Amino acid sequence: MSEAKKAHIHRYYEAVDAADVEGVLDIFTPDATYRRPGYPDMVGADALRAFYEGERVIESGRHSVHTLVLEGDEGFVGGSFEGVLKNGDQASLEFADLFRFVPDGKVSFRQSYFYAPLV
Repeated sequence: MSEAKKAHIHRYYEAVDAADVEGVLDIFTPDATYRRPGYPDMVGADALRAFYEGERVIESGRHSVHTLVLEGDEGFVGGSFEGVLKNGDQASLEFADLFRFVPDGKVSFRQSYFYAPLV
């Protein structure tokens, strides 16, 4: 199961980078929570869709996963992101993400931490 969880996490970043909102939503449970600095907690598919279709300040970019550790029903990711914000500014940051899985392999909770400003 750990290889399936790792693949699921990698698919998440691939879907985000491809602006594949349906692909992103397919990774989460319908009632999932996403906690991200600067935003109120996003709970449920409608909130996640609103974020990925419009509220997200990032226009485009690419995530790189440097570290991925699985422990029980949680996955921890360390990585970097390079991209462009919707206002045209360049974005470069390091991040850490926590993913919590349910038994069927979907993500029920995600929390992000950033190590550099989105500028």
